[in-house]
Formats: sequence, C-alpha cells, structure tokens
Amino acid sequence: MTRRDSQPAPPEKPQIDKPLADKIVRRKLSDQVFDRLRDLIAKGELQAGDPLPSERDLMERFGVGRPAVREALQSMHTMGLITIAHGERSRVNELSAGSVLDRVDEVARLLLSAEPDQLDHLKEARGMFECGVVRKAADMADATAVAELRALIDEQRRQLDNHAAFVEADVAFHARIAAITGNPIIAAVSQAMLKWLFHYHGTLLHWSGKEEITLREHEEIVALIAARDGDGAAQAMRRHLDRSNPLYRHHA
Repeated sequence: MTRRDSQPAPPEKPQIDKPLADKIVRRKLSDQVFDRLRDLIAKGELQAGDPLPSERDLMERFGVGRPAVREALQSMHTMGLITIAHGERSRVNELSAGSVLDRVDEVARLLLSAEPDQLDHLKEARGMFECGVVRKAADMADATAVAELRALIDEQRRQLDNHAAFVEADVAFHARIAAITGNPIIAAVSQAMLKWLFHYHGTLLHWSGKEEITLREHEEIVALIAARDGDGAAQAMRRHLDRSNPLYRHHA
C-alpha cells in the first residue's frame, strides 16, 4: 500500500446551496402583540363585550411601544375580532359563523366580478349544498317549520308585481330551509351564498315571466319536506336550481 493510499479521504464539503429549515425569522412587534391578544380571546380571558386593556396597559404588559399596540389593534379590528370606537376602549366582538362569513363579502364580490367563471362555480357549489341541506331539512322539519315555509311562499305570491320584494322572499325561503337543520354554520353558509347570488347579481335576475313556475317549485319542495321525503326534496331542489341558474348572469 502506498503512502497516498494510506491517507484518509478529505471530508466532504457541506452543501451550502440547500435552503436551511431552521432560519430565524424576525417578526414584527405588532404581529406578536396581535398573537398575544388573540390567544387571550381564544382562552376566554377576554370575552365578547369585554373592554380591552388601555393602550398604555398593553404597552407595559408586552414591553412594546404605542405604534406596535395600535397596529395590532387595527389588525384585530379589520378582522372583526374587536370594535374600535373613538374616545372609548376597544371591545371584543361576539363571533359567529355569520359574522365570520360577513367579512369575506367584499372579497367574494370582487372575485365574482373579476373572474366571470367563478359565478358558474358558485352556482354549482350552491346546487350541491342546497340539495344536501333540503334532504336534512326533510328529516328535521316540524309542523311549525313547514307552516313558516308555506307562509313565505304566500308572501312571494303577494309580491308578484314587486320584483325586489319577490326576490327578497325567495332568499328568505331558501334561508329558512337551511335554518331548519339547526346547524348555525349551514345557515350562515347558505345566507352567504344567497347574498352573493341575489344581492351581488340580483339586478341580473331579470323579471323572467317564470314567477308562477318558481312558486309551484317551492310548493313542491315544501310538500316533500312535510312528507319527510328527503330524496324527493333533493331531486325537486335540483330541478328548481337547474331551471333558475341561467337567470343569473354577469353585468354586460
């Protein structure tokens, strides 16, 4: 064996071109204050309606300056976690599925306006959602719920000469079916999708001369709910939505 052969191999050079998984990322002080306050709400130490500590108290508690506290509070206000009122202490908001979804209304409107294909996606999602909801409603509806649905149909019939009121009663009818499930998330999602379709595109639901058909379809759906025929109600809802979907169109 030569001397060269007996020498140990040089150590491999470290790979310095690979990204490091343990990079230290400096976070803004305001983000850290936001996280601390959010944790206090999540743990129940700050509950709906409670006033937040003053800016000075928060500065002392977290050891940060006023700009970091104000930026954190503004972020919480923007997200709907708190309400900031001039001259008063900020207060924690009551959170619900509806209040959370209300925060995405503006984004949803922009999405539907900027990307026309999204309206078709929304109609497809609504169809899948409402067919499942009406099946559940048929299992849970009592005589009072059925009577309320029929009263909403009667209200629609009284508004045949008032487009806006007719559409408003239509929204209330579909929202009431979702509410029958007793699930607040289902009810909130239903309200959101109906708002995006009817309110943001309500002017596009042209007076089509099909109002009597709509009323008959609603009556059929209610009759099937009253009979606890979930599959039949879902099929009737699908026919109803497939027939009315082409009425929703984008602005020219």
